[in-house]
Amino acid sequence: MTQQTLVSERESDVRVSKVETVADDVVALTLTPTSGSLPTWTPGAHIDLLLGDDLTRQYSLCGSLTEQGSYQVGVLLAPDTRGGSKAVHALTEGQTIRIRGPRNHFALVASPNYIFIGGGIGITPMLPMIEEAEATGANWQLYYGGRSLASMAFRDRLEKYGDKVVLVPQETDGILDLEAILGEPQADTLVYTCGPEPLLAAVEDKCRTWPSAALHLERFAAKPREAEGDDEPFDLVLQRSGKTLTVGVGETAFDAMRAAGVSVLGSCLEGICGTCEQIVIEGDVDHRDSVLDEDEREANECMMVCVSRAKTPVIVLDA
Repeated sequence: MTQQTLVSERESDVRVSKVETVADDVVALTLTPTSGSLPTWTPGAHIDLLLGDDLTRQYSLCGSLTEQGSYQVGVLLAPDTRGGSKAVHALTEGQTIRIRGPRNHFALVASPNYIFIGGGIGITPMLPMIEEAEATGANWQLYYGGRSLASMAFRDRLEKYGDKVVLVPQETDGILDLEAILGEPQADTLVYTCGPEPLLAAVEDKCRTWPSAALHLERFAAKPREAEGDDEPFDLVLQRSGKTLTVGVGETAFDAMRAAGVSVLGSCLEGICGTCEQIVIEGDVDHRDSVLDEDEREANECMMVCVSRAKTPVIVLDA
């Protein structure tokens, strides 16, 4: 099971102090506070960039852990962008933007051994993770795949690690050989992966024979879900607000809470960022997010109200 989620919903104004092209269609932004200091963060954390009306996007923090006075994010200009990455790429040095967080649903769990697998821009959360693994003396290996060397960001930051890093550009070397990497389960070893859905699905498949808590992954898009029959309405009891709501068919708990005037943060509304997480006091949740792992779902301690529903007639939240 991953570490307990760390949530900070603090909002901060930051200045874009540096914009650097680090690969084809990838820019790295360095963000510094306009006043005061930024919240501390740990490997795997991400922040929300508040880019305009109803335009909020999440990006992994990828700077060095020794530079807690600023944040760094790496952003790919996505060909199918809904406006987020295009807005980020339009930012210039000196501009001020607002951020929220950091938040961490992909925390690095202590282990003597790690296998890191990054695909494309999924390398970003891996950078502080390998820095932490190196600092703690853990054994680790990073496998980094991309379309081409020119498209693979932050290669310069990886050079110092020598043969602990394996670069696999697809145009010359083909795809990552997951059978060779993960075919045999390894004792006392955790697997961390981030990247496009086909890579994550393949890693999940290869890790089916590994211990259940070995695999940790982060998605940039919601995991495809199989149809599970018709939804049923359920009651949502908000203990602190003193309200009981009925969440109807075709309605989300998030929408019901907002309609009732209850303050609840949301961003992706697809179950991938964790912004809308609420603490569960009573009831069984039908977890439909792409954030929680199987152990966390079994624990039933929280609910992503933008997508998840109820297995029981009533869910009680600390909201």
